[in-house]
Amino acid sequence: MKSGPLLGILLLLVGCGEDVGNSESIRLWFIDATDGSTLTIPPGKFEFDRSLVLRANNISIVGAGQGRTVLSFHGQRQGAEGILLTGNGIRIEGLAVEDTVGDAIKINQSRDVVIRDVRVEWTRGSHTDNGAYGIYPVQCENVLIEESTAIGASDAGIYVGQSRRIIVRNSVARHNVAGIEIENSTDADVYGNHVAENTGGILVFDLPNLPVQGGRRTRVFDNEVKANNTPNFAPPGNTVAGVPTGTGIMISANDDIEVFGNHVTDNDTANMLVVSYLITGNRLTDVNYDPYPERIHIHDNVFEGGGVAPDSGPLKRLVDGTGMPFESECFLTGGRVPDFQRRVQTSADDAFAVGAERHAGDRPPVAMKCRLASIECGVEIVMLPAVQIPLTSTQHFACPSDIAVIPFPVCCRNL
Repeated sequence: MKSGPLLGILLLLVGCGEDVGNSESIRLWFIDATDGSTLTIPPGKFEFDRSLVLRANNISIVGAGQGRTVLSFHGQRQGAEGILLTGNGIRIEGLAVEDTVGDAIKINQSRDVVIRDVRVEWTRGSHTDNGAYGIYPVQCENVLIEESTAIGASDAGIYVGQSRRIIVRNSVARHNVAGIEIENSTDADVYGNHVAENTGGILVFDLPNLPVQGGRRTRVFDNEVKANNTPNFAPPGNTVAGVPTGTGIMISANDDIEVFGNHVTDNDTANMLVVSYLITGNRLTDVNYDPYPERIHIHDNVFEGGGVAPDSGPLKRLVDGTGMPFESECFLTGGRVPDFQRRVQTSADDAFAVGAERHAGDRPPVAMKCRLASIECGVEIVMLPAVQIPLTSTQHFACPSDIAVIPFPVCCRNL
């Protein structure tokens, strides 16, 4: 009788524990699998010293649960990932991947991807030498990640990049640099997640010099984003190495973003940041890249605590200058507030528009000088450096060109 994938599956079904033969059977399945193949792995811990790589369509890899079926790469000597998959119709469910040299699970250029009840973890805790990404679909379409856990990634625990139509829900991200990151992607929903004790909780970024750009239409809602104050342990030079320790939710250079229904608490730099790419100080060489976030709608969230110990020069100066913690939303520009509308809504009744005409019900002109001015529409605006900007009911909020290279914060806070 011809041996092959079926024999490997049968061997797995009768074996368990740390049996080397079982690990070898899994490895052989990855070598032999073809379109439509299914791998069922029983409870146990299986050791691997090299990557498991497969290119096939309509494949399923199913374990007995993220706490029962463990694929360990602690002794990995070859390969840049733990598992690398390419194809359409990929399902991974009910298993854990631990201690990979590089990324834990990477899925590349694929469509119809489901990752469910999966744990990725570096068991030594937060460390610069951990792999960069935990769950890592890139250049994919129709991605569902749910009921999964990511711990200890030196870049992002759950990362979806350069992809379209994404759901990340009901998952846990702890002790990563970035808990959940949506990067250069379109039409993503991130909801029902518990994101705590990372450097930054949930990041929605768009970066230059990548094949896919123009990130937009992400919704971040109904998440618990708590105490993301783990010191940044990303390798120097990585994009997320610039994420301030103590960041709750951060939006950079993305358009048409909605943030609502979240409970965001005790993030020491700021519970909410909206920034342009220019705050990085990096020289822009991509002529097609738009570094500014546009049409950002933040509403009906609960922000508690936070902002008490900013890991950011401009924010620290703001806190020192005002004597007040950064308790709510903040906008950091790369030197100017662009001429597009950005709306911050702290409740159904309290809102302030930046880059647009002031609300008709606002009070008469107010001059903002040095560090703060009270706008009697339910929010407070705080600015650095010390510049005077007049506001009237018809003027746009803009910045003098002579400070165009100085990053400074604009903060909106409940009164």
